[in-house]
Amino acid sequence: MKLLTSMLAGTAALAVTATATLAADWQPRKPVEFIIMAGTGGGADQITRLLQGLIEQKGLSSRPFIPINKPGGSGAEALRYLQDKAGDDHTVMMTLNSFYTTPIIQEDLGVDPREFTPIGLMAMDTFLLWVHENMGDITDLDSYVAAVKSKGLDWKVGGTGSGQEDSVLTAMMEAAFDYEVTYIPFPGGGTVAKNLIGGQIDSTVNNPSEQMAFYEAGDSKPLVQFTGERMAAFPDVPTAKELGVDIEYYMQRSVNGPPGMSAEAVEFYTELFGELFASQEWQDFCISDGLTCDDFLNGAELGEFHATQYVAHQALIEQVGATAITGE
Repeated sequence: MKLLTSMLAGTAALAVTATATLAADWQPRKPVEFIIMAGTGGGADQITRLLQGLIEQKGLSSRPFIPINKPGGSGAEALRYLQDKAGDDHTVMMTLNSFYTTPIIQEDLGVDPREFTPIGLMAMDTFLLWVHENMGDITDLDSYVAAVKSKGLDWKVGGTGSGQEDSVLTAMMEAAFDYEVTYIPFPGGGTVAKNLIGGQIDSTVNNPSEQMAFYEAGDSKPLVQFTGERMAAFPDVPTAKELGVDIEYYMQRSVNGPPGMSAEAVEFYTELFGELFASQEWQDFCISDGLTCDDFLNGAELGEFHATQYVAHQALIEQVGATAITGE
């Protein structure tokens, strides 16, 4: 059963050329709030703080960017905060797929992400299925599915939030393999990773950056990757499609502003993040941490991308059921 087509299908690509000088007509007049839709230690947090450091290192802004974590309500806190900042030129946000799923599921939130100001798509993040290295009897996807089915609801899957990316992918796997698990939400991917290593959960679908340190230390092992092709960082890990399972799922990592930002501010931020996207530091990070960073979408192209993914996630939630995703 086909669960979701590639998140990149049909999306127009716009190549970016690095600019030596950022827009001179507008500069921040006070510190820029760089909102993170998740807790500390996860992929969004790591990416935001890396970009913030590069902005400072390269002298790209007259005022500092201040990372601020707002993980409450599976990103609802961050979304509502950005909505209430309409017209503010000094707030931007690093987003996850909860940029779409949380407003869809929490209808009373009063947020439509398609009304936010698109600035730049930095990457498409990826997912792998992880277990602890000490699970010696689980060596591949088949043995994993058998173990889950034998334990049923006693099998605990940890993920970031409820109704967010990890719970969406967990619900997709439940539908594909006809099993049920107990999903345990955490405020961020870093906490999820620590709980896998600590034995509080049995598996996770962490992004590569969230598990990389434990993987390199030999504490966790990936069984399958939910990508179209094998990533360079994990050449020996098969994709689900190679194994006959039609699950391919990505998470967008884009920077967006509140509704109604000025054209001058949008130009400044678009050029700034475009320069960061083209930097060697960012491209190296994408390779080492399993992100796809081929094209920098911005402006109308990124707005169209968001509109397409919003509809795709509406269909996905209808397919697997909001209850399956939220665990309610």
